Amino acid sequence: MKINKISLLKARCIEQKKDTLYICFMTILFSKTRPYYTPYIIWITCILILGSCASKKKVADRKAPSYKKERAYTPPPKRNETRSSVHSSESETSYASPVDKVIDIARSYTGVPYRWGGTTRSGMDCSGLLMTSFNQADLSIPRTTSEQVKIGKGVSLFKLQPGDLVFFAAKKSNPNKITHVGMVTEVKGKHDVRFIHASTKLGVVENNIYSDYYRRIFIKARRPF
Repeated sequence: MKINKISLLKARCIEQKKDTLYICFMTILFSKTRPYYTPYIIWITCILILGSCASKKKVADRKAPSYKKERAYTPPPKRNETRSSVHSSESETSYASPVDKVIDIARSYTGVPYRWGGTTRSGMDCSGLLMTSFNQADLSIPRTTSEQVKIGKGVSLFKLQPGDLVFFAAKKSNPNKITHVGMVTEVKGKHDVRFIHASTKLGVVENNIYSDYYRRIFIKARRPF
């Protein structure tokens, strides 16, 4: 479309040139009284007409400003975020033994605050931590410390293994009454045996059973399975 307009404009300019030259020539030729400045007037007129054609051509040749089209906003695709529960994530992991799975689940509650009677991440007590961890590993143990101390078989403090339950008498008023329970998670050395439990002050943590405090209040250990 633009090329056709330019061609048409050129054709018009050529026609104007021809007409102008013809008029000039005829005026000079047939004029009876030609003053001395007549040719100058004629040639100035021709130059002005030809100049106007050139200016029109330049205007036509100018490119119209181009504007980039704004792209429509396309929101990024949403990620398929899936929040899996601790139990479902653990089920996808292979374990050497059921005990390893129980320990891994129990450790996932590290930092959960202590709450008497609690069994969720908002708060849990010592026996609730163990019951919840075993249940999520498809193993069943009783709910309370007094019932958990009766399951499995007794084991010596010096022969503890991961998964063993350890019981303590935390009350000074009754040093022989079992009031606290934990589970052995790792045996690092002869006097470095870690167990996980829900502390009344620190929540779910791991400690060394051979530390002065826990060694002093230790009562017995049981191997549930």
